[in-house]
Amino acid sequence: MPDIAIGMGAQDRAERQKFEAEVMRIVRAADEAGLTLRILGSLAFQTHCPTLGHLQQEMGRAYTDLDFAAYSAQSMGVSQLLGGLGYQEEREVFVVTEGGRAIFENRGNGLHVDVFYNRLDFCHIIPWNGRLEADSPTLPLAELLLEKMQIVKLNEKDVIDTIILLLEHPLGEDDHETINMRRVAGLCAADWGLWRTTSMNLPKVRQLAGSYLQLSDEQKTRLASQVEDILARIEAEPKTLAWRLRARVGDRVKWYKDVEEVQ
Repeated sequence: MPDIAIGMGAQDRAERQKFEAEVMRIVRAADEAGLTLRILGSLAFQTHCPTLGHLQQEMGRAYTDLDFAAYSAQSMGVSQLLGGLGYQEEREVFVVTEGGRAIFENRGNGLHVDVFYNRLDFCHIIPWNGRLEADSPTLPLAELLLEKMQIVKLNEKDVIDTIILLLEHPLGEDDHETINMRRVAGLCAADWGLWRTTSMNLPKVRQLAGSYLQLSDEQKTRLASQVEDILARIEAEPKTLAWRLRARVGDRVKWYKDVEEVQ
């Protein structure tokens, strides 16, 4: 089993409801202000998996912070919005990341907010320019899947989030309550490193799912089928010239960035 310490632990219902209520308070305020703000991270999976989201708590997956995706063109508006909701920005983070990320702390409720602008940039880059309008209140499901699959050192929390996503939603070619495989396969076909890490992680999720007593045999079988279908789809996608050239080098050269763990 991957590292169980990060994002894992007992968390009672009252504490979880505090996070769930606050993330929706922020989303509603953003909508009213005309800002495009979408949930990612643990609360996105819980929000977009209403049938199986309860498995997070049952499997020991804890909320640690509130994560959002936004567009850099609205960064000033996002800062003003969160400031009005009681959050203080750590401005140096925005400067150091060249406007790619902002961190806010609320001393009143003890909650921490991360905002990622235009893309997630950790082990691999997951861009979302023009994609935030495809779903609400979370990132589209394709990006949620890749948010987890781009992590080279997969943790148990990432496995759990991926399991509930794949059990709750079908694969397809659009974004309507569907994991858009055109988007997933397209990004992997353009980036050999992302393809390599995603292809490495999906079988891990399938294998580790078998150890959870909270999952039925039927759910484990469905999960395995979903993984096989995703792997087949990304393999079938025509690869770019850049992908093919990088594939010749393979694992001899490091294909990902080392990053600090983000909960």
